Amino acid sequence: MPDQMHPTTATSDPPQEQPPETFLNLITNVLSLLLLSTITVQSFIGRWQVLRPKLTSLQSSLSSLSDSPLWPQNPLLHTLLPSLLSTLQRLLSLSHQCSSTCSFLGGKLLFQSDLDIASSSLSNHLHDLGLLLRSGVLHQSNAIILSHPGPGSNKEELVFFIHDLFTRLQVGGAEFKRPALESLLQVLNEDQKLASLVAKEGNIGYLIGLLDFNNQPSIREQAVSAVSILASSDGESRKIIFEEGGLGHLLRVLETGSMPVREKAAIAIEAITDDPDNGWAISAYRGVPVLIEACRCGSQVTQTHAVGAIRNVAGVEDIRMALAEEGVVPVIIHLLVSGTSAAQEKAADCVAILASSGEYFRTLIIQEKGLQRLMYLIQDLSSTSCTIEHILRAISSLSVSDSISQILSSSTALIVHLGELIRHGNIISQQISASLLANLSISDGNKRAIASCMGSLVKLMESPKPVGIQEAGALALLSLLTVRWNKKELARDEKGLMKLVQMLDPRCELIDKKFPVMVVDALLSGRSGGCRKRLLAAGVCQHLQKLAEMEVAGAKKALQRLSENRLKSMFSRAWRE
Repeated sequence: MPDQMHPTTATSDPPQEQPPETFLNLITNVLSLLLLSTITVQSFIGRWQVLRPKLTSLQSSLSSLSDSPLWPQNPLLHTLLPSLLSTLQRLLSLSHQCSSTCSFLGGKLLFQSDLDIASSSLSNHLHDLGLLLRSGVLHQSNAIILSHPGPGSNKEELVFFIHDLFTRLQVGGAEFKRPALESLLQVLNEDQKLASLVAKEGNIGYLIGLLDFNNQPSIREQAVSAVSILASSDGESRKIIFEEGGLGHLLRVLETGSMPVREKAAIAIEAITDDPDNGWAISAYRGVPVLIEACRCGSQVTQTHAVGAIRNVAGVEDIRMALAEEGVVPVIIHLLVSGTSAAQEKAADCVAILASSGEYFRTLIIQEKGLQRLMYLIQDLSSTSCTIEHILRAISSLSVSDSISQILSSSTALIVHLGELIRHGNIISQQISASLLANLSISDGNKRAIASCMGSLVKLMESPKPVGIQEAGALALLSLLTVRWNKKELARDEKGLMKLVQMLDPRCELIDKKFPVMVVDALLSGRSGGCRKRLLAAGVCQHLQKLAEMEVAGAKKALQRLSENRLKSMFSRAWRE
């Protein structure tokens, strides 16, 4: 609906300083004359027959309006009623021309155009009046300034406030829209929990329509800010914005808007695409090149949220290929080193998703020197823990390629850093680092260099969550224990050795027994007299016997190895004697 009514040509606007009751009386009188006149017209009879039901509907709406005791206090009517009166007076003048036999000044085509314009204006007034009546705002006192709900306002008061606010947005001109949007932004900034109520009770479709570029820039900027807050607040609000076509409007704003509105639009787009069910629409709205261009040339805020949106949709196969065709990889790799901390985190996550999708993207990432950027960034002390996690995932995905695995395996700096992350990183970083170590072909020298992380790997084997962490810790530990010096180091770690034995206890149900059994078996392999003695002293034998009876994988083999080592030890002592 347009913000302003269509101008009239034959009748000047009535003076607007009169009280609304006067305007209503004048409108009622003109409407009665107009209804009679439509019966006697002799020209354009078909058009007047179409127009007559609108006039009858208007008569009914005006009757409902007058039944609302507080209607004169509503400021929106101070604008609507004079404009409505002007339109009715114009229609009455046109009906008189159709009732006479005189020719039409300017010709029939011009007259027909005037009649259509006046009829369209009447439809707009009917819509606005109907909106006012349905909203319920005419049943309460209104002021020119929209009053904010207090901290203790109940739901009914909040709903009325929202209805009043959106009524002002839809019916009023710019002088009502700006204060209404300011009030909406203030309320949403003060309490974003109200977002779901605003989305449910307000006309979000109309709010999204204000993003179009035929609206005033200040109004459009306020509307984008409101949509951005709503989209970022909760899933229900995001769903309503998406269903009302908000994503397409936001992408257009991101493409051609000013910097402030582009930033707000990018925030909203990232929030909307966070829902996997919405990702496909990026392609439908031709948003892939828009997002990539925003990452390439936008402000830091725009870049951060645009790359977040790309990250959100990178898992959709069709969009992923479109991203590749539009040159997303070099843009994302560039953000790894040039973006803000948040942009780096999202870019790293995006690289991880793309690298895990297949050899095609892994090749593109390597060609753009993505591995070097990742290896540099992982050792950057300013990188956040979340960024480190995503970098590790990306490196892990790239390591699937044999050539990349060889490069990683030969990097002493990376191996040492993985050992440090296992010792001091968060649980996710520890798990990914351990998995990487287990899958790389590390030299004995580098394995010995990170022996200090073996105690931390034993601790990972105790952790019931996340899924797979016990296996990651065990396999990384097995890799390190192929070096004899590391076996001795672990055997000297009394706490670590005791934890291993305790994990073998059948009563400890949170531990998958095959993993500590594998580690104990590795400790017993080769010349391991010192390990055997310490394991026996810790009570490993009885646990292995019970596990062998339970047919736990590897338990019988470890028990046999333990027994063989005992016999060898006995014969060795007897021979010396």
